[in-house]
Amino acid sequence: MNKILFAFIFFFLMTAACLPVRSEDGYELWLRYRKVENASRLSQYRTAIPNASVLGKSTTAELIRSELRRALPAILDATVPVSSDRTEGDGLLIGTFQTLRTGGVRLPREFDGKDLGDEGFIILSAGGEKHLRIVVAANTDVAALYGAFHLLRLLQTRQDIAGLRVKTVPRIRLRLLNHWDNLDGSIERGYAGRSLWKWKDLPEKTDPRVVDYARACASIGINGTVLNNVNASAESLTPDHLKKTAALADLFRPYGIRVFLSARFSAPVQLGGAKTSDPRDPAVAAWWKKKADEIYGLIPDFGGFVVKANSEGQPGPQEFGATHADGANMLADALAPHGGTVMWRAFVYDAGIDADRAKCAFKEFTALDGRFRPNTLVQVKNGPIDFQPREPFHPLFGAMPKTPLMLELQITQEYLGQSVYLAYLAPMWKETFESDTYANGPGTPVASIVDGSADGHALSGIAGVANTGSDRNWCGHPFGQANWYAFGRLAWDHRLSAGTIAGEWIRSTWSNDAAVVDSIRSMMLGSWEACVNAMTPLGLCHLMKEGIHYGPEPGLDTAPRPDWNSTYYHRADSLGIGFERGVSGSGAVNLYRGPLRTQWNDPETCPEKFLLFFHHVPWGRRMVSGRTLWDELQARYDSGVESVVGMRRKWRSIQNAVDPERYRMVEEKLEAQEENVRLWRDACVGYFAKYVKNIR
Repeated sequence: MNKILFAFIFFFLMTAACLPVRSEDGYELWLRYRKVENASRLSQYRTAIPNASVLGKSTTAELIRSELRRALPAILDATVPVSSDRTEGDGLLIGTFQTLRTGGVRLPREFDGKDLGDEGFIILSAGGEKHLRIVVAANTDVAALYGAFHLLRLLQTRQDIAGLRVKTVPRIRLRLLNHWDNLDGSIERGYAGRSLWKWKDLPEKTDPRVVDYARACASIGINGTVLNNVNASAESLTPDHLKKTAALADLFRPYGIRVFLSARFSAPVQLGGAKTSDPRDPAVAAWWKKKADEIYGLIPDFGGFVVKANSEGQPGPQEFGATHADGANMLADALAPHGGTVMWRAFVYDAGIDADRAKCAFKEFTALDGRFRPNTLVQVKNGPIDFQPREPFHPLFGAMPKTPLMLELQITQEYLGQSVYLAYLAPMWKETFESDTYANGPGTPVASIVDGSADGHALSGIAGVANTGSDRNWCGHPFGQANWYAFGRLAWDHRLSAGTIAGEWIRSTWSNDAAVVDSIRSMMLGSWEACVNAMTPLGLCHLMKEGIHYGPEPGLDTAPRPDWNSTYYHRADSLGIGFERGVSGSGAVNLYRGPLRTQWNDPETCPEKFLLFFHHVPWGRRMVSGRTLWDELQARYDSGVESVVGMRRKWRSIQNAVDPERYRMVEEKLEAQEENVRLWRDACVGYFAKYVKNIR
């Protein structure tokens, strides 16, 4: 009988172990609260948090309580009372320093909050194994919300919470998502469905999904959202539409998120019946001041305007002989009494300025350094071309010391496989952050320009072009969520490593199982370089199909502008391949400082990752590997294919450890990615082969 019982139990356990993990659709993002698997860690958490108190009566304080009621019972697999008043035997206590003092809580003197500002927070734990207390404190309720999410992240990733001494302040002041959403609900360069905002329903009805968007943003410290496309419609500034914007602002405010709008520069003509939009015209300035007053009457904490001007057909001050500074300053003056900010994009590439697109923005904007109002940021893309798979950092960073520069990154994968490719972009962004500009001598990385520390700017900002949409899983690709997450974490602290951020996201989104974490992290950390090799290796760029920017078209030479052609960028001929930007070519290398200028000007010392960006190189040149350039180019394309094959192999190895629905989604995406990178290899190698003759 005992043998029969034992056999039954063994069969039951083995069957249970083989049961599929419950299906998920990705909607929860990284706010996916699940029971702690490790018994000792679970015991520690339950001891530390038998209950929770969130002091304060504000809407934000209630949001913290709501999040704890959602998260703690799931993580601890236990009932956890959450109250608004301090109780005997508090486990977790959250509040502002003022509410904590009122409640009789005394914190160590070094944690008095004086250096935390409005967004920083502390997390302290004290006590032994039998009674561990945790305190989250900040100067504002919104900062306390950030602290609460940080603590939940520690629990989600199964960290030891004994002896916590967390003290963190965001390194960049404005941390924004730029939504290229149109008023009709479509999204330019959006690959995950339609706009989240549902303008037709506003202001009477707000989609509950927008609340979850706000939760997700607040959980990673994003504090602003630009609601509409930089290719803006003047209608976004009409009274009716501003009321819709105000409804979203009211929803976002308790989460610490301010709304911004992209402003169309010609709005005075289109909406006000003016004859001109010349920023030097007093009547035009008066129109914008009146419009700013109207906006702030509806939205007291309105963030400000993003402006794309005199670029790709968008109207701007240069139509009237005025400068970018003239246009930005007029808007800045209108916003200044209300505390608003202008973010003026430097994405300009008028061929009349220079035949090399990589030089245009530098030549237009450096002459204006020091001429912008204090509440203006010049918004600069990470590279001088246009969100390519890899570019050197934009030469404007370090070249405008009197002007705060805002870094613009692209979370949506316009040129990186869109919602098909698994491409984790934190390593790409870290490469930009850590690039030394030498602006103030060695050790002046782009990060120090962006956070304002290099030149003493109090105003700083970073923008990410969002990849969200109405798809159930938010980003089209389940791994697209990691880039939204990574942007927020790096915007808060650009010193974090890509690996650390990947580990957090995996543990919060997929599993804490070591094998799963290791496999997925390996896939993620190699994925960006794999994309570069598969599409634009060795410094090539812009080989994508015109308009859609997906799939290869290396032979494109019929676009309306020269710099919309692939042939403009690769310049392949019988002698070699690459764009000569050294001193013997366009001279773009001279836009960079000292050591870089010298290093990048010489093909022998230029890093191979930028070689064809800066130089036209003979097909037979020997590379670091010992191969000729032609052989190396083929090897890189082969490597891009092999990397995706390897990712598919790793993904299949964890099939039984992740939920079936998301597993299937990713497997299908990887299959399509492999098919596409094979197409890239065959198309590019086949095209370039016709130029390769006798290699010596």
